[in-house]
Amino acid sequence: MPQPGRSPHLPDRVAVISDVHGNVTALRAVLADIEACGIERVVNLGDVVGKGPRGAEAVKLCREACEATVRGNWDTFISAKERQPWEHGQWVRDSLGDNEIAWLAGLPGTHELVMSGRRIRLFHASQTSEFHRVHVHHTHEQFRGMFTNTDFTGDFSAGRQEPGATPDVVGYGDIHSAYLEVDEGLTLFNAGAVGNHLDAPTAPYAVLEGRLDTAEPAPFSVSFRRVPYDIEAEVAVAHELGMPEADAYALELRDGVFRGSAKKPD
Repeated sequence: MPQPGRSPHLPDRVAVISDVHGNVTALRAVLADIEACGIERVVNLGDVVGKGPRGAEAVKLCREACEATVRGNWDTFISAKERQPWEHGQWVRDSLGDNEIAWLAGLPGTHELVMSGRRIRLFHASQTSEFHRVHVHHTHEQFRGMFTNTDFTGDFSAGRQEPGATPDVVGYGDIHSAYLEVDEGLTLFNAGAVGNHLDAPTAPYAVLEGRLDTAEPAPFSVSFRRVPYDIEAEVAVAHELGMPEADAYALELRDGVFRGSAKKPD
């Protein structure tokens, strides 16, 4: 169905964002860019909170701007445990109200849509769960596995599908590095991390372009945009609010150096 105000001859577009991680400065810049591009539909691949200082505001903005949000590992971890096992996690939890925590806890694992005859499945990390990671450098078996149906995903259900239908386009987040891979007619992409980008000091997101809600083959593309924003302003907020690990957060945003710890969700 054509978007309001758009020519029926123009393709539909969906912005795919991920891993906001409480970085409101980056999120606002990305949402402004999406609006400037005339894109009216936004899907969020999770990890709305964690790492950054303004989780509650990030939740509010995502609820307002995104037509769908799936749960990330941080969303699950922070909302499921009343007491966190490390200082930063507890600080993030304490910054959220009951309403934000309940919203995070109720997020679905996947979101699906049909565009230009492609069956598109979106989730945070993999077809297994929001905790099972698939890196940029992966095996062919891992690539193929991302398109399978599991207990976590169920069968592909968007549109009128035969039982057992599987996706042919999959998008995810989690690894904080944007990329695109096409093999054997299957398309895998990562939307990158809006708020905790480890691949470049700008906030990325993906754009799907084609004909929404149609099973008929039509032109289709996945592209990426990277949005500059005031990293130093975001770092200043983290320090002003007394966020634990603010220096490590600054290093990630400025230089893409992951703080890394076996005790914390990535």
